[in-house]
Amino acid sequence: MIEAAAGAAATIEPNRPMVERRKRLSPAALAVANEKVQPAYSPIVIAGLVRLTDFVLIAAVGIALYLGYVARRDGLQWEYIAAILGMTITAVISFQAADLYEVQVFRGTLKQVTRMISAWTLVFLLFIGASFLAKLGGEVSRLWLSSFYLLGLAVLIAERLVLRNMVRHWARQGRLDRRTIIVGSDANGEKLINALRAQQDDDTDIRVLGVFDDRNDSRALATCAGAPKLGKIDDILEFARRTRVDLVLFALPISAETRILDMLKKLWVLPVDIRLSAHTNKLRFRPRAYSYLGNVPTLDVFEAPITDWDQVTKRLFDHVVGGLILLAAAPVMALVALAIKLDSPGPVLFRQKRFGFNNERIDVFKFRSLYHHQADPTASKVVTKNDPRVTRVGRFIRRTSLDELPQFFNVVFKGNLSLVGPRPHAVQGKLQSRLFDEAVDGYFARHRVKPGITGWAQINGWRGEVDSEEKIQKRVEFDLYYIENWSVLFDLFILLKTPWALLKGENAY
Repeated sequence: MIEAAAGAAATIEPNRPMVERRKRLSPAALAVANEKVQPAYSPIVIAGLVRLTDFVLIAAVGIALYLGYVARRDGLQWEYIAAILGMTITAVISFQAADLYEVQVFRGTLKQVTRMISAWTLVFLLFIGASFLAKLGGEVSRLWLSSFYLLGLAVLIAERLVLRNMVRHWARQGRLDRRTIIVGSDANGEKLINALRAQQDDDTDIRVLGVFDDRNDSRALATCAGAPKLGKIDDILEFARRTRVDLVLFALPISAETRILDMLKKLWVLPVDIRLSAHTNKLRFRPRAYSYLGNVPTLDVFEAPITDWDQVTKRLFDHVVGGLILLAAAPVMALVALAIKLDSPGPVLFRQKRFGFNNERIDVFKFRSLYHHQADPTASKVVTKNDPRVTRVGRFIRRTSLDELPQFFNVVFKGNLSLVGPRPHAVQGKLQSRLFDEAVDGYFARHRVKPGITGWAQINGWRGEVDSEEKIQKRVEFDLYYIENWSVLFDLFILLKTPWALLKGENAY
């Protein structure tokens, strides 16, 4: 079952959430979709930053006390510095063992403080025991050790009290919620929703937005355990485009394999986690086969790509490297702007509507390469070889891709583009008379990540005019390969290969 679902990408049905074919959502779905939603914060990233903060604070307190008291009296001794770093590392490991790096724990006070005191005390008992066995007890300053224990504990408790307030504030804003939709508005759906609500909120952070079901008979409930039915399966694509959805959870039994696969063929293009609930299934796997929402067992089918620390790393890469490239390219951009202005009347830059992350429409900056009176902001007509709409300067900057340089503003300042990713196609992009999503199955899966200025497809020669079905299919194929195999080194490799690909000038008119 799971293997078949994972391979569903090979037989995807075309999905069509295009602008002019936008689906009408039900009033209930519109009400949920129109709620103001804050971006989510990753619990994994929060926990990692708290670990780093603990490390810095503990080391800073120990070193500050040492320099302020011991070093002034006895001179600098590197053994102390090594001991402080060793105690700091041991403290972070002890806090991890005491489950002090769980977002649920961050919200509490008594549990968090008592665990902190116990783990911190254990670190010092271990240090005292090690000093005694090494016969170094007489060489360690008791005043420094006592001060380190008390002041370090005070700083850590103060940090956790501040963290508690921050986490509670984020929770009130909905930044820690896992916004979830349930597939299956029947008795199984009710059992699943009730099971999720039975968990303490601090354990799961699951917020059920509603249920979706294709059935219109008595088996499909209008309200499922208090959660409204928001529409049919096909409506999920538009719903997820309009509001933040983090998890799609199937309440259908695994025995409904055919129905589930048909639904997965439509939903896998979404940048969300998709799981099958296993709480009502009689077939049981080993515990390690499940992932859990509180105590509710689920089976993973698809995972959202580039999340948590991967997302942070990619964003830092985009802003740092993108900013440096933008500074280096500034003189070239100034010369291109001057050439465009001298060559033909009209603005230097123009905005073009493109598909962004999760099929959102974004404005992409480009240097103007067409005559102003023949501008085509929706790119409804593809530029072809010897196209009379292209200016003299435009022909050169399109062939060399210099017209794309202003997109670094999108990367560095607007954040709706990445340096590397699937190229953002125009919303009216067509192959002959068919829109791209009609020409190739699974087209919208390339929008599961943020689009990029350059990409794996582009450096492999699949850029420029799309005049055959093979070209758009190959683009999608290479884009999906990139999404599944992303890494920072992969991004760097593509970025370094891009100038060579541009010099070839293939398919760029």
